[in-house]
Amino acid sequence: MCEAADRADVSEKPPNWILQHPAFQQMKSLEVGDSAQVHTAFLVYMDLTEVRRWKEVSCVKSTELEVVLLEAREKEGSPIHTVLPLPVHQSLSHRSIRHVLDRGFPMLLCAVASDSTLVYQRMTDGLVTPEPPAGPFQDAGRRQRRKRRTQP
Repeated sequence: MCEAADRADVSEKPPNWILQHPAFQQMKSLEVGDSAQVHTAFLVYMDLTEVRRWKEVSCVKSTELEVVLLEAREKEGSPIHTVLPLPVHQSLSHRSIRHVLDRGFPMLLCAVASDSTLVYQRMTDGLVTPEPPAGPFQDAGRRQRRKRRTQP
């Protein structure tokens, strides 16, 4: 009898915890048309809250872009960042980046691959000079110098 009960337990599919998670339910209630973008936003939400330990993570609907945006603080007292979760197969326009930047918060674009790999890219309004590399780096002097050709 125990074997039959065990087989019955195995044959039943376990409930999908993602669909039951309160944050996923809240994202679904925002009624964004693209279910793939909602799933992507939830994966980024989980990364920010469980892995990176960001604070005050919340979701907001962008009616103009029809996406779920995340707002969060990297740590207590730091400024709020807007995170745009995006599946890698979805295209992105300058207008949509401009719309998110115009919210007034620093922006992170998070591309999510089909294997759940997340890549964050900080977006800025205009060009920003990059920070010099950290560490004891020196120029190895291997640069090749090209001679300019003189016109005959």
